[in-house]
Amino acid sequence: MSTPSFSLVNNTTGEKIDLPAVSGTLGPIGLDVGKVYGQMDVFTYDPGFSSTCSTKSAITYIDGDAGVLLYRGYPVAQLAEKCSFIEVAYLILNGELPNKAQLQAFDQTIRRHTMINESLKSFFGGFRYDAHPMAMLTGVVGSLSAFYHDTTNNKDPEHRKIFAHRMIAKIPTIAAAAYKRFAGQPFMYPQNHLDYCSNLLYMMFAVPAEPYEVNPIAARALDVLFILHADHEQNASTSTVRMAGSTGTNPYAAIAAGIAALWGPAHGGANEAVLKMLDEIGDVKNVPDFISKVKDKNSGVRLMGFGHRVYKNFDPRATIIREQCHKVLKALDIHDPKLELAMKLEEIALSDDYFKERKLYPNVDFYSGIIYKALGIPVNMFTPMFAIARTVGWAAHWIEMIADPTMRIARPRQVYTGAAERNVPALDER
Repeated sequence: MSTPSFSLVNNTTGEKIDLPAVSGTLGPIGLDVGKVYGQMDVFTYDPGFSSTCSTKSAITYIDGDAGVLLYRGYPVAQLAEKCSFIEVAYLILNGELPNKAQLQAFDQTIRRHTMINESLKSFFGGFRYDAHPMAMLTGVVGSLSAFYHDTTNNKDPEHRKIFAHRMIAKIPTIAAAAYKRFAGQPFMYPQNHLDYCSNLLYMMFAVPAEPYEVNPIAARALDVLFILHADHEQNASTSTVRMAGSTGTNPYAAIAAGIAALWGPAHGGANEAVLKMLDEIGDVKNVPDFISKVKDKNSGVRLMGFGHRVYKNFDPRATIIREQCHKVLKALDIHDPKLELAMKLEEIALSDDYFKERKLYPNVDFYSGIIYKALGIPVNMFTPMFAIARTVGWAAHWIEMIADPTMRIARPRQVYTGAAERNVPALDER
């Protein structure tokens, strides 16, 4: 099938410019508008970049209408069922799933890079006791370039690989330290005999005064959550990493920028909003009244954790995490009123024609918040958990961009709406 041809025409002058089609493996084609300004003296205008491709990428593919999410061509459901997070991290970084030898070598590399410089302890001590953990992550990750400046030559492929391994290995240690700072407890060093998620749980919840044994069900649930959050194409935080990285800045600074973007409640903070909504509902008996308010467009009440900007049918990650959610609640025998409230809300929403007609199904943020709550992870640590998982995608996108010989510094344009050129009047004339 031939590629369709597109042109941009000035209807007033008849001037015309062809827009070359850029085709990918899957999904819509892109129209190359790079020469529009130079030849026609106009910009394309797309607030939020919802219809604009900023790059070519071979990492993740999303079809929101069909509910499809692929990492390097593999459906996320298959990866969550058959692989560990470390296997998926290798896949996202390298393009193929590892064999046994490659997996063992990669896993050992990550385990050996989990410690952070001892001087960072005083860095954490400089934050107020009640500082948000995301503030700590942003600052500490940005500081890592001061410790590894000898391996941040962006043009060196080996340096890029070392950065990715270090970043993936150290982000759980940094996040756990932020939690300990907030909790007022001593930092716990990583244990290299533990797998990735077990190590994180150990560093968060173990204390020197008594032994701590990681619950394998909790570790596996976290592993699945991390797989589902590992990458999501050109989202706000990933685009931020790419934009910052396009300047040639060191990669740790670019990741810190991504963490700052992820912190926003419209992005990584969405699962916090779910728990806040449950607090506002208060009790299972209040759910019918709350649902009625959601249906009333004049009430201003929103149903958090349902629907998705990209997925217009269903979020493929939600189906997977829903199963893990119910498994965790059953296995841990948790009877938390807030979790019971969430399950009741899910039950009503899934059976109500109002929500089914609008395709407002529970999304990954709804279930991830419930799982984090069940595992004893406080609300202010929800977004740091997201950041741990997404670090893999950020690192992979940064490497892909830096290795692209056609990469240019990001420089969006604007439609200027301010005052026209004018002269500065004398002081006594103003």
